[in-house]
Parts: sequence; C-alpha cells; structure tokens
Amino acid sequence: MAAFFVTGSGTGVGKTYIAAALVRAWRSQGLATEALKPVASGFDAAAPADSDTGCLLAALGRDISPQNVARISPWRYAAPLSPDMAAAKEGREVPYDDVVSFCREAVSRSGTDDARLVIEGIGGVMVPFDDTHTVRDLVAALAIPALLVGGSYVGSLSHTLSAFEALRACRVAVERIVVSETPGSPASLDESCAVLRRFVGGTRVEPLPFGGAVTIAG
Repeated sequence: MAAFFVTGSGTGVGKTYIAAALVRAWRSQGLATEALKPVASGFDAAAPADSDTGCLLAALGRDISPQNVARISPWRYAAPLSPDMAAAKEGREVPYDDVVSFCREAVSRSGTDDARLVIEGIGGVMVPFDDTHTVRDLVAALAIPALLVGGSYVGSLSHTLSAFEALRACRVAVERIVVSETPGSPASLDESCAVLRRFVGGTRVEPLPFGGAVTIAG
C-alpha cells in the first residue's frame, strides 16, 4: 500500500508519533519516503523543531529549515485551534481545494512499488477546515486508506467508534485502528482494544503501549 492518511479520534492521541514511526520504518527498508502535514495549527515559527512538522522532518532525515517546513506544511497557523478558527484569527482562510490538490499530487507520486507516503491530518476526523469541509472530506477526496489512531482514556471508545463510523459513512477504507495507551487511565489498553474489535468487524485493532515501538508494515 503506497499511501496512508493518519487521522485520529481527537487531538493528542499520537498521530505524529505513529506517522513519524512509519517514515522511519520505510526509510530503514530503503523505500523512497515522503511525509506531509499539509495544514498545521499551533505552529510556532520560532520553534519549528517542536512542531508536528518538525517531528516529521526529523524522521525524514531532513533539516528543519523554512524551505523544508513549507514543503511539507504549506498552510501553517499560530493559534492552537481548529484550522478554520486559527486561520480566521490571522484574517485568512484554509484554501481547501488547494489542500486537496497539493495532497493529490503527492499521492500520484507515491504510486510506484518503492515509494511510500504518509499524510498526517490535524486534530480529529471531523475537525473543520472551513465552513463546509472537515478532515474527513480530505481523506475521502484522496481515496487512500486511513489509519485511525485512538487512545485508551475513559471516553475514548465512543470517540474512536464515532470517528470510525464517520469515515465509513464517506466510504473511506480504514486500514486499521491503532490504540495508543493513555498513561494513568483506569481503562486498560488491552480491554479497550477488545471492546473496539467487537464493533469494527474485520478491521484490525492494534495496541500501542505508551512509549512502545510502532510495528506497522507498509
């Protein structure tokens, strides 16, 4: 499978950790690898290394230069809010059609046997880009499989299943669900995975212990 879209049940569930791990794994296999985080909010231009974009560039083995940041994250906003709200604070808008075109071009370049691409979304599946489009719309427009990341915190089962159903409603193929362990949660990681499996049919559900290695094959 040449391209994945990494999305989540919400913010802070480990999307970047998993996307970066995929990049490192593919590079270790000698595969031509690219990563994108097309839209980023909460971006501090004075500390790009601390951003999701910076993490992906480090995984790619590239300098965190302004040029490289712009290459994988063309649309960046300072406020740590949903993209539509963050853009509005700067008197801007998220150009949804341009985001789709940018990602489609990258997907088209990942069609060879030795090329891999991961696109990391922002926030959760239903985070708005503008008045009418969400992250889900972008995944559906690209027609590539989604890797859905959830947590094991109390409440995560509802959030993850809601995200899963939202993707399926748009005919997005969910390649697998990765449940990232939430430290200190009274809900165990294994129990959370077991419950999810009862509701997602044949979709693979994989646990990711806190600080553990990602072993997803590309």
